[in-house]
Amino acid sequence: MTRRLSLALPSKGRLREPSWALLEASGVDPQEPGERVLQAHCRNADIDLLFVRADDVPEYVQDGVVDCGITGLDLIYERDCDVEVLLRLGYGTCSLQAAVPREDTATSLADLAGRRIATAHPRTAARALAELGIEAELVKVGGSVEISPRLGLADAIIDLVSTGSTLRTNGLRPLGSLFDSEAVLVGRSGDDDFESRDRLATILSSVINARASRYLLFNVAKDRLDAVTSILPTRGSPTVMDLATPGVVAVHALVPAATIWNLLPALESLGASSMLTLPVERMMP
Repeated sequence: MTRRLSLALPSKGRLREPSWALLEASGVDPQEPGERVLQAHCRNADIDLLFVRADDVPEYVQDGVVDCGITGLDLIYERDCDVEVLLRLGYGTCSLQAAVPREDTATSLADLAGRRIATAHPRTAARALAELGIEAELVKVGGSVEISPRLGLADAIIDLVSTGSTLRTNGLRPLGSLFDSEAVLVGRSGDDDFESRDRLATILSSVINARASRYLLFNVAKDRLDAVTSILPTRGSPTVMDLATPGVVAVHALVPAATIWNLLPALESLGASSMLTLPVERMMP
């Protein structure tokens, strides 16, 4: 009998919706949970879902309550949990940044030495500052870290930043980044005998890789083939097929999505025509 995989998912917050979307895109068919439902099952896979706070996922995985879970890398570092990062998921990106009031004279992270710094992430902040050789007094704050300098509680703050708009709204300016975070799939350290966990990581990885790629098709004269293929940002050789029209071929290639903006005009200038780009559902190495 196949053992079922237990997976902890964020029950709320910025990681919930993209985590759910990633599961659906991977072909897993999870039951949509109700507002108060804490557990669900997948209809077409041996996976049980547990909905908890993203902050609690690292400890649930570490203690063996679940086999794996999705959470933020920053939460793992702050909780100092003994878990293994199986896969970086590419969403929920943010960074732990130091910031000071706009009128402050500090210009770099080194200027934080000897300052009082408010943060909701004291363990990660202390580790990052120590690695830079910066000695400062950290003041643990539960919430609304940005208002601490205005209240006279601290000279500066260290907090997670996604867009920087909250810093600007509160009259703060960043000095630099101390730690970069994103959503990750984690498993219990040393648990290397559970095949389903690795299978899940492989399937999710195929979706993540596909999202960053586009399938490109175009026609071009044979005598221009070398010129157009030389600028294609592909890992291997593209597929080239003869068409019914003499002297013309069709080229199919998998290219990074980020290159499309500049690539299509460049191909057109070299004689490519009938260009078409398609999204990719999954991509296995």
